[in-house]
Amino acid sequence: MFYKLRLCEHSDGSSVIAQRVHESPSSASDSPIGGTAPRGTVRPARFEGVTLMTTAGETGQMIAEKPRGRNRARRAVLAATAGNTLEWYDLTSYGFFAVSISKAFFPAGDPALSLMLAFGAFGVSYLVRPLGALVLGPYADRTGRKASLLLTIRLMMIGTLLIALMPTYESIGMAAPVLILVARLLQGFSAGGEFGSATAFLAEQAPERRGFMASWQFASQGLATLLAATFGTVLSLTLSGPQLDSWGWRIPFLIGLLIGPVGYVIRRQVPETPEFVDAAEAGEAATTPVRQVLREQKLRVLLMVGALVMSTSVTYVIVYMPTYAHEVLGLPPSAGFIGAAVSGVALTTVTPLIGHLSDRVGRVKIMLLAGTAMVLSIYPLFLLLSGSPSLLVMGVVMFILGVLKACYFGALPALMSEAFPTATRSTGLSLSYNIGVMSFGGFAPVIITWMIGATGSHLSPSFYIMAAGALSIASLLASRRFLALR
Repeated sequence: MFYKLRLCEHSDGSSVIAQRVHESPSSASDSPIGGTAPRGTVRPARFEGVTLMTTAGETGQMIAEKPRGRNRARRAVLAATAGNTLEWYDLTSYGFFAVSISKAFFPAGDPALSLMLAFGAFGVSYLVRPLGALVLGPYADRTGRKASLLLTIRLMMIGTLLIALMPTYESIGMAAPVLILVARLLQGFSAGGEFGSATAFLAEQAPERRGFMASWQFASQGLATLLAATFGTVLSLTLSGPQLDSWGWRIPFLIGLLIGPVGYVIRRQVPETPEFVDAAEAGEAATTPVRQVLREQKLRVLLMVGALVMSTSVTYVIVYMPTYAHEVLGLPPSAGFIGAAVSGVALTTVTPLIGHLSDRVGRVKIMLLAGTAMVLSIYPLFLLLSGSPSLLVMGVVMFILGVLKACYFGALPALMSEAFPTATRSTGLSLSYNIGVMSFGGFAPVIITWMIGATGSHLSPSFYIMAAGALSIASLLASRRFLALR
């Protein structure tokens, strides 16, 4: 007995599949081995004990598969990042314009309390993220990454629409902050499934380039930061304070509504990932992925939460920086936005390069170096910024912060993807990511605001990041030892 591997083409010519055909030796002996065969005759070519059957047409199909694979990868990157950019653009815009939003929906006698309430609504939405992970992560593992991505982007668009058009507290009273909270909870629920589905979708496109492909998940976060900061800079320079507080803050959210439909159309047109299709055809798709993850992969979830801590802490410190620059350092609002934009440029450009490098030298090694550099440099950076606050210093500090963060989280999505098998990958990614973000990210602005008020130290953000960095470094070392991740 032996096997023949036959390459076939779908009727629409869109892809190539491999089909293993079981045949007996006698049937193989009837095939012509030498001489000139008639047109269309199938020729066997033996490679390591496997008989590979090809025809002239199939050979052309094999040659054409490589560029087709590149095109598929490009479409996959565009589809995943479009929705992820929308999610992070809305999130970052809310954080950047928290002062204006606090005045519109959370008025209080004390401006600091009003700001705390606005950031509280920002943070509360992260409490529902694990619920989104428990619902949407398993949905992606059972029905496919594409189906989940289409659902999450629809939910995100609804939440963005609510925030953009919501009447203020002055118009509808207590209904305003309540409905803003509902919109943030809806966005938090959809975001709970977005990361796991989008990261699995990217990582499964090309396993040999998993680091580069998955890195676009986080590169899109940098792009979202850049877009939101650019709008913040333009608006803060062209509008007066009252205009910005009255209606100017709504403009970024209205523009965000244009991203959603484009992302939805792109996602509808991309195929399912090859890894998921192969697993489903082999009967390896999980029927109860949550139970499997919680019963068999708890250590993996715990270690990936730890690995994520520093990345998510730095992300939300960057989101907090426009408020920090204006409210704490006394700089004009535009300084914080420009600093965040500089950081966004670094994140968008450096992250894919680090993802590509991680495919060659390994994820853990790069992340340990970047994490150590972040822990050692963050205090001096904030010491410089608080001691000499200016637009130039803000730009330099934020650029260095962006580069260090990109060096750390450029390899992180691939590392997290490789920690979980295909059958439970989306569920495992969703749970670990959203538990980490809920615990150490979403409430970071609230915690830092409280730390600054309680201690009077402008260096409080650096203390928060150093503690997160120490936890992440310990988790990376444990991941290398217990999970054999490289």
